[in-house]
Amino acid sequence: MSKITSLRHYFEKHGFAVSTRLAETLGMNVKSVRLFFIYASFTTIVGGFIIYLTLAFWLKLKDIVYTKRTSVFDL
Repeated sequence: MSKITSLRHYFEKHGFAVSTRLAETLGMNVKSVRLFFIYASFTTIVGGFIIYLTLAFWLKLKDIVYTKRTSVFDL
């Protein structure tokens, strides 16, 4: 077996049991912990996109409202 395959098997055996161990520690259902991680990841992705759009809207609105006015002396 190659080193990459053995490394993959190690992480599959020990790394993917995070939600199971966390659920056992907290005394919860494993499915609930996994769903929480899925919902949290979607929330952070969508939340970041909404914050980006809000800031872009505010900057565009600021540029529309605070336009540089020409001076009387620029004749």
